Amino acid sequence: MDRYLNIFKPAFGLSNKHLQTVFATFFRKKQDIAFEIETFWLSDGDFLECYWKQIENHCESTPIVIIFHGLAGSYQSSYIQGIVNTLAGNGFSSVVMHFRGSSGKANLLARSYHSGDSGDALEFITHLTNKYPNSKLFGLGYSLGANMLLKLLGEVKELSPLKGAVAISAPMQLDICADSMNRGVSKIYQKRLLKDLNAALDKKYDLHDMQTLISLKRENIKNLKTFWDFDDVYTAPIHGFKSAQDYYTRCSSKQYLQWIQTPTLIIHAEDDPFMTPEVIPKGDELSCSITLEVTPHGGHVGFVSGTLFKPIYWSESRVVEFFKKLI
Repeated sequence: MDRYLNIFKPAFGLSNKHLQTVFATFFRKKQDIAFEIETFWLSDGDFLECYWKQIENHCESTPIVIIFHGLAGSYQSSYIQGIVNTLAGNGFSSVVMHFRGSSGKANLLARSYHSGDSGDALEFITHLTNKYPNSKLFGLGYSLGANMLLKLLGEVKELSPLKGAVAISAPMQLDICADSMNRGVSKIYQKRLLKDLNAALDKKYDLHDMQTLISLKRENIKNLKTFWDFDDVYTAPIHGFKSAQDYYTRCSSKQYLQWIQTPTLIIHAEDDPFMTPEVIPKGDELSCSITLEVTPHGGHVGFVSGTLFKPIYWSESRVVEFFKKLI
């Protein structure tokens, strides 16, 4: 286990955690990426939409990075588009595995996805292992997707089909994160994310008897103001948890880190506004396969260095550097 505190330097004028967090969303240009879409059918009859970007000279041994987005993220997210292009420019093909219903096409079942939903990812990774036996597979997760990826690696231990993994801004203790998002300026992020979550839940009432399934009247969706509210009423019961606290306890990845045997890099900022430094694991909570890099600044999935007019998205180059060492 290694811990570095000064490997990332924010762009001048962007040391503030909130500016780091929102800069790319507002100022990074959308990139025109020619994705190929694969519909992957799950064992329970539902499906995932997986967006592929294969390099021009892709062959049977080309390394493939499987990307897991954050809450309410998709192939359109600036951080996803950025890393897809960066990987392609460095010889990696990639595929964005959208969690259920996240690509813009509603999934078929009343359930959705959550921070510990490692089953779908494992099905897809297993599929890729069988389809591309000569390619080295890597995993890359952001935020919710990072927590899920770490949990998955801890669950499969030495049986992991991945050659390496990177987790960026993972909410490794979900209850702490839910509390943090309900305080101060972070409430703005919570409000924005819950707007999307509540809208997606509302649409499910058109297709399913949601009131019977989760005991919530459709008109009361608007009363879900916090992640605790939403997860207590929808996420927990629809996915088989007793409560939001039960879900948070069982799905937080921090407890799984000691079991990870895949070479894994965790990138985290101490000033992440989605959580507190309390979520950062101590040395005795990590396996020897994990490299932990903690920076004073960086916000949530930010890590913008360079200058305001010529920003450099540091985490993207760090991901490539880490994966290249494993090839």
